[in-house]
Amino acid sequence: MILWVNILFGLAVLYVGLCVLFYFGQDLFFFRPERLAHTFRYQYPFPFTEINFDMEDGGVVNALHFRVPNSKGVVFYVKGNSRSIKGWGKFAKDFVGKGFDFFILDFRGFGKSRGRRTEQILFSDLQHVYQWLADEYTEERIVLYGRSLGSGLAARIASWNRPRLLILDCPYYSFLYHIRRYGFFLPIQWLLRYHIRTDRFITKVRCPIHIIGGVKDRLIPYRQCEMLQQLSPEDITLHPIAQAGHNNLPDFPEYHDLLYDVLHQAFEEKQTWKKAA
Repeated sequence: MILWVNILFGLAVLYVGLCVLFYFGQDLFFFRPERLAHTFRYQYPFPFTEINFDMEDGGVVNALHFRVPNSKGVVFYVKGNSRSIKGWGKFAKDFVGKGFDFFILDFRGFGKSRGRRTEQILFSDLQHVYQWLADEYTEERIVLYGRSLGSGLAARIASWNRPRLLILDCPYYSFLYHIRRYGFFLPIQWLLRYHIRTDRFITKVRCPIHIIGGVKDRLIPYRQCEMLQQLSPEDITLHPIAQAGHNNLPDFPEYHDLLYDVLHQAFEEKQTWKKAA
């Protein structure tokens, strides 16, 4: 009897320990930043400007702004959860080559960006930068593009504003839904500090929405793209890339053809806003 009590007590301690580890260590699980020195110099084959945004709480957000002559608009690219814009900036070529300026930033704790990072701070920083872009371009010339982790963040910002277009690349249904796949044995709903409810945000977006997903994506299964599209099938267009996984969409010619068609069709059509709910 005492043996069983000790075993159960040990299992309970282990379970509580896992909960504590997850709660305090989730930033390490979800974010894999690459930090850069302030003196680091970015190098790309396209003209760009480096910009630092000083936030009210003392944080700093570092960004790159690529420009092309006579651009149709700007793509605000909200990146994934790893590394820094030192590497992510390479995706500028997918958009400047199609006639669009390209803007990308590092979240706090990534690259040259500094400061405390929470879900609300992520939203606030992105909204601050979005407003800066809106002043530079006007909203009807802004495309929000969210990639992986950035898909939920881009959907949040799109729900607060009226960009020309929202494109989600390999999105998740919600952070809670996705993380439960890995931590199903933990009370995730009580431990999670990042919820990022893409499923809620996307129904409040008032511009055309396009979702691009790799059918063979094992990190964020394509099923989650389908679930998001089903929330508002009249407003969301789903584009499957049959042989693609999570990290290789740009390797497929159909991705670039699709991107070109979606961007140029959106800017050739007269903009019409959906009415606020």
